[in-house]
Amino acid sequence: GVPVWNGLTDEYHPTQILADWLTIIEQKGHLKGINFTYVGDAQNNMGNSLMIGAAKMGMNFTALAPKALWPNKELVATCQAIAKETGATIRLTEDVKEGTTNADVLYTDVWVSMGEPKEVWDKRVKMLAPYQVNMDMIRNAKEDVTFMHCLPAFHDVKTDVGRDISEKLGAQYPQVKNGEMEVTDEVFESKYSKVFDEAENRMHTIKAVMLATIGG
Repeated sequence: GVPVWNGLTDEYHPTQILADWLTIIEQKGHLKGINFTYVGDAQNNMGNSLMIGAAKMGMNFTALAPKALWPNKELVATCQAIAKETGATIRLTEDVKEGTTNADVLYTDVWVSMGEPKEVWDKRVKMLAPYQVNMDMIRNAKEDVTFMHCLPAFHDVKTDVGRDISEKLGAQYPQVKNGEMEVTDEVFESKYSKVFDEAENRMHTIKAVMLATIGG
């Protein structure tokens, strides 16, 4: 009789998705039919939960990532089965132009998740540098595209990680020379970015979960 909330695990992050969907409703007015593109490591907890949530809400979900970082086939099959009932679509692609064309929402997450060793950074930067969310992606999406990120984000050298990666790998990968990894500072600070509205909505949606599960 005691509710258990999955605030975050290595595989899933469902409470974040509630805040994300509320943010999209605030920006677009609806969820069904939204063209949603997740960019980056599509097999982490955010990639998994966003795909599940999009399938349930009848959204058109695209995982834009190198094939080695696509979600596992069993989960994709599960989401495709859900999508048949809701009218959603599930697409996996490595093609940046294809994956961002007509997107209503571009969403990304850090390239190395909490708890992963620092040594993973070199490998992930090599794999994901072509998938950095930048203004070219924004321009290829819909004119009123919304950029989202579950935070924290690495988009400048004001963090220890940003400075470290910039110094170590900036010469080899120009995309990260200013501490910009999964998203450029230009996009993060742009009018398209709704990351702080999204962060605020974490508070409101968690309160809703608490009310729904233990409220009188």
